[in-house]
Amino acid sequence: MNYYLIAPAKSFHQSENLLTYESEENLQPGQIVEIPLGKQSTIGVIVKKVAKPDFATKAIPSVLYETPLPSHLVKAMLWLTDYYRCPLSSVVQAILPRGITKKRRSTPETLKNKLYSSESQNPLSKAQKRAIDEIEANPANTVLLHGITGSGKTNIYIELAKRQLNSGKSVILLVPEIARTSQLVQNFQQHFQDVILLHSEQTEAARHLLWQKALEAEKPQIIIGPRSALFAPVKKLGLIIIDEAHEPSYHQDQNPKYSALRLASQMSKTILGTATPLIADYYICKQHNAVVELDELAIKSDKTATIKLIDFKDRSNFTRNRLISTPLIDSIQQSLDNHQQALIFHNRRGSAPLTICDHCGWQALCEHCLLPLVLHADKFQLRCHTCGRNYPVPTACPDCNNATIHHKGFGTKLIEEELARLFPHAKIGRFDADTATDKQLDKVYTEVKNGAYDILVGTQILAKGFDFPNLSTLGVVQADAGLNLPDFSAEERSYQLITQVIGRANRGHQDSRIFIQTFRPEQEIIDYASRADYASLYKYLLSKRQIAKLPPYTFLLKLSLCYKTEKATVQNAQKLFKKINQIIRTDELKQIFITPPMPAFHERERAGYTWQIVVKAKSRKDLVKIFDQLDKTSYLHYDFDPYTLL
Repeated sequence: MNYYLIAPAKSFHQSENLLTYESEENLQPGQIVEIPLGKQSTIGVIVKKVAKPDFATKAIPSVLYETPLPSHLVKAMLWLTDYYRCPLSSVVQAILPRGITKKRRSTPETLKNKLYSSESQNPLSKAQKRAIDEIEANPANTVLLHGITGSGKTNIYIELAKRQLNSGKSVILLVPEIARTSQLVQNFQQHFQDVILLHSEQTEAARHLLWQKALEAEKPQIIIGPRSALFAPVKKLGLIIIDEAHEPSYHQDQNPKYSALRLASQMSKTILGTATPLIADYYICKQHNAVVELDELAIKSDKTATIKLIDFKDRSNFTRNRLISTPLIDSIQQSLDNHQQALIFHNRRGSAPLTICDHCGWQALCEHCLLPLVLHADKFQLRCHTCGRNYPVPTACPDCNNATIHHKGFGTKLIEEELARLFPHAKIGRFDADTATDKQLDKVYTEVKNGAYDILVGTQILAKGFDFPNLSTLGVVQADAGLNLPDFSAEERSYQLITQVIGRANRGHQDSRIFIQTFRPEQEIIDYASRADYASLYKYLLSKRQIAKLPPYTFLLKLSLCYKTEKATVQNAQKLFKKINQIIRTDELKQIFITPPMPAFHERERAGYTWQIVVKAKSRKDLVKIFDQLDKTSYLHYDFDPYTLL
């Protein structure tokens, strides 16, 4: 009889993660099996073979797959549980596809790559060749490729992937969201005959079949997808490439909570590609001499880009429209006259983000989330951008019955309306989360690239991943919109967005004019972003974070408590605060910094009230020590290494 430690996909006891089972078969680590658990059955992953225990064990009824998961996935599964203190069962569920026990009907059409061409070439510039040589020669497990927008990072990814495949190893390419990266995906599909795409828009059956194909493939594979693609069961994983590595979408906010960047570094050699690296990542990689700079445009061009800051407070700049400055309007008209495109960026959708009564101060809030509702004038309804609920627009205040309801602020729909009034003959395309599925940018990118739209309006969907060769005017409507958020990452995020969107027009295709409208033209972040001065941003933010004891100088643990009443929340938050301080004193932990209990950014929701405590430590092991001694109740939510404290 053989005995095995197995990680089940169902939670069975808070203090245990692995269970021992027996089988007459000689099984391998990584094999997926069916196991009895209490009165039910579930699936599990074999972790390792063990000696006969001194207690009775149950038999493994059946083996679902003869081919085991690769060893790097089994190790990653255990590492995730230990590093992020998340339930092993939730990790197993994340690694395995849904409906894994179901029998699927094979549909080869969904797996076929129709874009591959054996004649596809990948001409590399001297700067790109130098970057590739530096990456391959660097002994560090994680290398940061800091390449300016338009420097041709995709060409480098393709060449590195070709070399890995030639050596018999697989490659995983992570993208922030599959819908925003169709251009990159198409480039890969032209160079590789067999590319597996994994993303949330696929059906459960399609994802299962693609996962199974990766598991059973004998040849090395190219896998492309969002963060969950890390769990693709490819053999001989040689390289993980993370494109736009600064994106928040690489952090999973639900169990198992993890950073795809940290996980990737545990699985294989990893390349972090971005024009705007996270400050903490740049600092760590610089400490290990693992930063490769790429500061030349891929397309050598004599085309220029002029950037002009426009003060939103100076109303003389807005003689023809209250939202769009006169110089920007003139530049859009010039682009239209020359049969070129204009792009207008504002990272807020809808028509107006605030609906209030000027008489009594009533504000339209979502009944479920208790957050401000956004007006969508095209459908004349109020919508919650958190839960998606829709509400009718009131004609009178429900509190004081006055007809003094006003809609304040502006979003992309209102900007679209204003542009349509200013340029009635232009074809305008709006691209944001409210755009119909068949009209989203990845679906109509070829039309956009070929000039089917004169003016593009949108949110951050327009800011990354796409090349618009006909673009000659770019306007950022309110560059400082995200700077006022009470979070340590607000300035960094604002710099990234502004720099990325400027990069759409500064790629050497056309002489371009860029207008940055802001209420704070003197603000450091606006200045650095307008000049793409990452070095100054890095120095500025490092100084602030060292004073505030924030990453990369400390590790963070965010603890949130949510109870039905405010009184219960405050009392329990104070108890938790005392408990943490007691642990610090008892264990004589040094260089621990703890914030007092305070309301969360979204303090009140339908579920109750949320307060939070942030623990900062020089050593991450000290954070784990503190956390392990806390009572794990359903009211306590935790997040190691959060990318935001909101």
